[in-house]
Amino acid sequence: MKVKKILVSQPQPSSEKSPYFDICEKYGVEMVFRPFIKVEGLTAKEFRQSKINLSDYTAIIFTSRTAVDHFFRLCEEMRVKVPDTMRYFCTTESIAVYLQKYIVYRKRKLALGKTGKLNDEQLMAAMVKNGKEKFLFPISDVHKDDIKTLSDKGLDVTKAVMYRTVSNDFQPGENLDYDMLVFFSPAGIASLKKNFPDFDQDKEEIFIATFGSTTAKAVEDAGLRLDVQAPTPKHRSMPDAIEAFLAENNKE
Repeated sequence: MKVKKILVSQPQPSSEKSPYFDICEKYGVEMVFRPFIKVEGLTAKEFRQSKINLSDYTAIIFTSRTAVDHFFRLCEEMRVKVPDTMRYFCTTESIAVYLQKYIVYRKRKLALGKTGKLNDEQLMAAMVKNGKEKFLFPISDVHKDDIKTLSDKGLDVTKAVMYRTVSNDFQPGENLDYDMLVFFSPAGIASLKKNFPDFDQDKEEIFIATFGSTTAKAVEDAGLRLDVQAPTPKHRSMPDAIEAFLAENNKE
């Protein structure tokens, strides 16, 4: 079966130079960009139920720009003034730069990692150096970061759920008229099952592509067939994996 229409469960790329658009032109396929999930912030009332007092913390760990947004949003809603003495520990430089949206950029109050991981050697060293601080770690309800490594270093770290991932519902009666579905998180698979509980992959002749091992496992756990996977040694990106599949599947 040739692939003619693909649903990519992410927002549409802002740049016209996206490899997805190159694929459309090269193989004559249509791509629709529509997230299966969306991020929803906890209200101040919901957050108060966690019994976490934001004023008690002297350092913040950020692993995403979404976490930055929801931390400062909740501080504003709860009328908590973030002190100038607050220290920030970011897993990437782009997150650190994004902080300028909310704070005056002071390098002496800021540390960042090189690898994008929480256990980054450089970031960890900076946190251990400031081991007397009381760390707050804003996260979503679905997260993969384990703070055991930080706790083992004697750091006082508290996870704080500030936002959640929810299903981006389809309209009643809306058809899933695609030849391929592309997912980037287990939550996307859960949303598929919620929106289309009677989804029959073989009957509807739909290919499934995933990015990441946890998403691939979610497909398997849902009893579905995985047709395209990235990253792999041969295909490091999702567009690369899709193009390779189309080159083989759609050939005359």
